[in-house]
Amino acid sequence: MPIDIKLNVSLSLEESSLEDALEEYDELTVAELVRQVLDKAIALEDIAAEVIEGPNSLEDFDKQQA
Repeated sequence: MPIDIKLNVSLSLEESSLEDALEEYDELTVAELVRQVLDKAIALEDIAAEVIEGPNSLEDFDKQQA
């Protein structure tokens, strides 16, 4: 029987680390990066990740820096 777990995770990282991670994969978002990391770490049936605050993409990050 599947068990549903909801998490609220806060991440803090250097700007260059975020840029490097998002530039490595075209069109990757922070939410998708989190989904991929969790999916590879644990065999999950379903994963939903949502960015509530802060940039979710390299484009969002660039807009925030301008």
